[in-house]
Amino acid sequence: MPLLSKLLETAQPAALGPGPRPGVISERELNASLDAEFKRANGTVENQGAIRALILLWHDHLDAAHTLAQGIDNADGAYVHALMHRREPDYSNAAYWFRRVGQHRAFPELARRAGDLLKRSGKGELEATLLKRGIWDPFAFVHACEQAATGSLSEDDAKCLREIQRAEFEVLLAVL
Repeated sequence: MPLLSKLLETAQPAALGPGPRPGVISERELNASLDAEFKRANGTVENQGAIRALILLWHDHLDAAHTLAQGIDNADGAYVHALMHRREPDYSNAAYWFRRVGQHRAFPELARRAGDLLKRSGKGELEATLLKRGIWDPFAFVHACEQAATGSLSEDDAKCLREIQRAEFEVLLAVL
């Protein structure tokens, strides 16, 4: 659904933390757009709650995203829930929710996109941390986000992590 992916097109990628940042769409406007898009799809959109939570989270509406994600009892809901806690930041809670996710169907494409981004950026050390044997490691990404928040990573590494997070949201939206 083209509108859904357009809702992730912001001037800046989401912060690794809670935000806010300029240029996000209000919760009310997002919900109106999503309601219209889901109605246009005549109920054919599965995972509407997870999609809504993911898009709200991208636009820094953490509380609303959290409320929705808590009510979704599957791997997709756990994934969005983990993302919300990672951005909150509550890293141990994010890890808890990623354990509930297991091996998500978004991980292979995310590994490919993150690997490409890291190679282009010359971030071999970060690539070795996040992609063990080419497999996406969500726990390593949580840890890297925590390191970025504490200043243990360079600003350039943190910028790269934000771009990987953008890819993560795009890939997850595509499989929902």
